[in-house]
Amino acid sequence: MEPSVHAIHMLFFTVFLFFFFFFFSSGHLTLALVQSSASSSNSSSVQINSNSVLVALLDSHYSELAELVEKALLLHTLEEAVGKHNITIFAPRNEALERQLDPEFKHFLLEPRNLKSLQTLIMFHVVPNRIGSEHWPVDKSACSEHGTIWNDAVHLTTKDSGRKRLVNTAEIVRPNDVIRPDGVIHGIGRLLVPRSVEEDFNHRRSLRSISAVLPQGAPEVDPRTHRLKKPASPSPAGSPPALPIYDAMAPGPALAPAPAPGPGGPRNHFNGESQVKDFIHTLLHYGGYNEMADILVNLTSLATEMGRLVSEGYVLTVLAPNDEAMAKLTTDQLSEPGAPEQIMYYHIIPEYQTEESMYNAVRRFGKVRYDTLRVPHKVVAQEADGSVKFGQGDGSAYLFDPDIYTDGRISVQGIDGVLLSPQETKVPEKKTVVVKVVTKPRRGQLMEVACRMLGALGQDSHFSRCL
Repeated sequence: MEPSVHAIHMLFFTVFLFFFFFFFSSGHLTLALVQSSASSSNSSSVQINSNSVLVALLDSHYSELAELVEKALLLHTLEEAVGKHNITIFAPRNEALERQLDPEFKHFLLEPRNLKSLQTLIMFHVVPNRIGSEHWPVDKSACSEHGTIWNDAVHLTTKDSGRKRLVNTAEIVRPNDVIRPDGVIHGIGRLLVPRSVEEDFNHRRSLRSISAVLPQGAPEVDPRTHRLKKPASPSPAGSPPALPIYDAMAPGPALAPAPAPGPGGPRNHFNGESQVKDFIHTLLHYGGYNEMADILVNLTSLATEMGRLVSEGYVLTVLAPNDEAMAKLTTDQLSEPGAPEQIMYYHIIPEYQTEESMYNAVRRFGKVRYDTLRVPHKVVAQEADGSVKFGQGDGSAYLFDPDIYTDGRISVQGIDGVLLSPQETKVPEKKTVVVKVVTKPRRGQLMEVACRMLGALGQDSHFSRCL
């Protein structure tokens, strides 16, 4: 009996030791895993020094680029890059991002769906090694290639015997502008646009050959003197454009401005007719603007005229009255020869305006006068009730359906009334006929008595005052 009890005790003791060593070893293993994960997390989080090149970028005068870095959610990526190696940042100056950049391209970059394009653009300006101004090739024909963080490459060249340094097509305007232990910043004169971002931008606009940076216009030649025209002096801020309508309605090819180049069309010009058809179809599908589309296509030849203007490179903004407003037009207003064309001319502005641009203009300047194709009448716009109000008095209309159609060449803005030019709203003055009343001279009582006595005697005809 005793050996069996002893065997049972030994069995329980062995099981107890097994479980004790098992839990003890698992506890040590768990602690080791926690410590290793903590150490790995500490190693992955990079500590950025206050003397870092990233801090200098956010606090420097390259505020526009720093704002784009924050909007692209790239601060963590750049922190990791700084923790691994020295970096070189080619930072465009603020003027290059504010004035010289196409506003449509900037709007494209800031759209949430184009976040990847914005990140590709910014990382195209960051090289994961230190490049000082002394590292540029001295020879004019030499070119050094450096890979960026996202597998693109930039090319460094020199011009004018080494006095001008270039990265791709941008000039280094401030070499070694910011120098820090973990990197250097060079100020450049324009934005560097990778080919993939430019193709994505052009694909979104369905235009094959539009550059992301504003193009420089070719010099104009005076057809009379065959000499280069002098560039016009810069106009002050807020001044109206210089004769945009008269240029658009020039009578002959000798006076008309050169058409702007663009894709589509017979001679590499914009295909204005297809764009006009596109915006008319948009009006029909949008609903509520059938009368406007009918007037443009059937009642007048304005659709053809607008297509020719757009094909020549001009931009237009159409203030489109809705069907309810068009129904208020009387037969007398539309029956006169040329009346529908004149009314529609007053609703077409030879500028490209959107709801945002017009609202910002009226908020800043109060009243803004826009030229129309009905020369010399202008349509007045002002802020009212948080929107844009066109016209004055009873003939006014509010911006009702903004940005119905915007393609960069034609902008259609829906309004809730028909705008009439001052000539059409003038009330004819009624001519008052002045009747001249001739009053006879009044005679005295003594003269009346004398005339009666002479009349009784039949002698009143001899006295002139009794007649």
